[in-house]
Amino acid sequence: MSKNVLIEDQYKRTSLFEKENVNYLVRVLKRFNTVPKINSINIIASSKEPSLFKIIPGKAIKIGELFLEQPVLALIYLRYGIEWQIWYKALGKDKNNSILCDLAALKVTQIFYNLLQKRDKEKLKNCNYFLINIIKHNTDFNVEFLSKYSEFQFFHGIATKNKTVKDDWQSILENLAVPTEYLLMSGGDLRLNVDEKELLNKYGCRPFPRPEAFTFASSTATSISNFAYDRTDKARTILIQKSLKNGFEKSSIEFTELLKSNLRKALKINEETQIIFSPSGTDSALQIAAITQIVTKQDITHILVASDETGSGVPAALKGCHFENTTALNYPVKKGDTIEGFREVDVIKIPLKDEHGDLKSDNQLDNEVFNAVTKTNALGRHAVLHVMDQSKLGCQSPTTTLLENLKTIDNVSLQVIVDGSQLRLDPKDVQNYLNKGYIVTITGSKFFTGPPYAGALIIPKSVSEVVESVEKKLPEGLNNYYNSIDWPQPWFCSKDLSDGFNYGSYMRWNAAIVEMDRYYKTPILYRNLGIEMFCNFVKASINDAPFLQPLFGNEAKINMYNKEEFGLRNIRTIFPFFILKNNEVLSLEQVKKLYVLLNSDLSNEFEGAPIETVRLAAQKCHIGQAVNAKYHNNQSAVLRISLGARVISESWVNRDISIYFRNIESQMDQVTIIIKKIELLLDTPRLFN
Repeated sequence: MSKNVLIEDQYKRTSLFEKENVNYLVRVLKRFNTVPKINSINIIASSKEPSLFKIIPGKAIKIGELFLEQPVLALIYLRYGIEWQIWYKALGKDKNNSILCDLAALKVTQIFYNLLQKRDKEKLKNCNYFLINIIKHNTDFNVEFLSKYSEFQFFHGIATKNKTVKDDWQSILENLAVPTEYLLMSGGDLRLNVDEKELLNKYGCRPFPRPEAFTFASSTATSISNFAYDRTDKARTILIQKSLKNGFEKSSIEFTELLKSNLRKALKINEETQIIFSPSGTDSALQIAAITQIVTKQDITHILVASDETGSGVPAALKGCHFENTTALNYPVKKGDTIEGFREVDVIKIPLKDEHGDLKSDNQLDNEVFNAVTKTNALGRHAVLHVMDQSKLGCQSPTTTLLENLKTIDNVSLQVIVDGSQLRLDPKDVQNYLNKGYIVTITGSKFFTGPPYAGALIIPKSVSEVVESVEKKLPEGLNNYYNSIDWPQPWFCSKDLSDGFNYGSYMRWNAAIVEMDRYYKTPILYRNLGIEMFCNFVKASINDAPFLQPLFGNEAKINMYNKEEFGLRNIRTIFPFFILKNNEVLSLEQVKKLYVLLNSDLSNEFEGAPIETVRLAAQKCHIGQAVNAKYHNNQSAVLRISLGARVISESWVNRDISIYFRNIESQMDQVTIIIKKIELLLDTPRLFN
């Protein structure tokens, strides 16, 4: 069955294809790619009726050539029509409630319009079209509002018999009558907001695919792939259908349980392991802090290893303090204030680097950790040891030997938390930690390149049983952070958390799990060879560039054919580097500026230059954002080129070995271009002003 015919299939060559309009048209068509694809819905361009916009329920959308001459206008109308068709199909056999389709389509289209780039909205500034005027000048859409305008019924020709909206439909409209790209930005905090010019968030990502950028930013965050976006968009459509048929709450619970089941399958962990989704890795730290508060009566000390390379909000979260000015459920709070219900705790920070910015030795770090646990235990306090595997710069600490030695401490009261937020781990590594009774924190938004943020706690059976037996409630202030449905249902402690569902978090995890699934479908031999091939090239490329200074050593090579040893956690996949100009390191602010310039189209800054230079300047290059670091006692920052799962999975897309390695080489070429663009920026100092 064919999906809806894309708008570009309907174009005849018109004045739109004149040179000055081509780039504009291409940009609009790329945005059209985020519009859902529906089976058997055709989009038909009409020259006979140039001002026509008509929805043929369940079959087609007709749009006149006058709309197509203004692509942004056509984009808005088509988004409305396709969303209407999604809800119409979801109604099943009962088509008497088309008012629901009108409401949903209008709500989605307004959000879609708000997420257009500023320059595209300006194209509609002087447009006098019904739908544009409605979404620009109104906010409260309901049945009473729609009944004032016959134009809505004129679009599809159905006389609305039932003009009431069922109570359960309100929840469906609120949660699912939202474009997928907006869902991917919701249920988090202000860090997910995008600017109106380039639609990039704080991490240089879009909430929809950005294939034009070379992307090796998996140590920070990555824009969603086309593959994962399409799968997530389809998940929203299916959820609409199931919610209208079986009820919103039942369908939502089934969806969250399916996500957890799929995550367990991907990581090969057993059903008795509990999973708690969270809006971010920092939220996972807050969840750990809350659980610790109720499972022990002792005073608590969190020992935070790699405190200089974990999330900036983690120390505050462990203390039970607000780490942003809004919560994931969109409640305003004051950053730094104690969250209601948390008692005071201590946090011991153990940074990986010394005061000169040099990485401490394994022995030094192990000694610091052992001493911290010993002293905490001597004071009669409960120790929560946060182990790092791996940090944002690719480091691990403490050693496994040290973790074993902690068992020798008499009567130690200790819970180990493994910070696996980068998820540069193989399933066997996660299983090993869980078997030891360690809680593991992961995200799907780092190595696996799901959209930011997608955090989760994985809790082993032994710990879950302890929490389940506790008859205390979690701190009251967490009602503003989490919904009870996201916590294990057998647990008494979370029963009083908020009602509702965080669909932003779910959709981000859906995308991440899709990426996990296709990564693991790559045969392990080719996967490991591809990883070794790519990482060796990145390492050599950084070492060979005289203006880059690597912040990584010559780690011992692992025999990639020894399946007992080769794995993500024992090969470097994050490559941080300083940037030098005339043998002097760039300042922190210069590095931050270079990061932004690298991720931007700068072709306008090189008019008249050779075409190769203009093309290089135009290429958007997204790598890991700046991390503060010292260079010979001078404050600076490093950027990072990182291996992400897509380097492997998108290379294996054709399931052909020769093409697979050629695709890996193509991505290695992208790394070369990134380094060349860094050199171009260094040779153009005016760009830093």
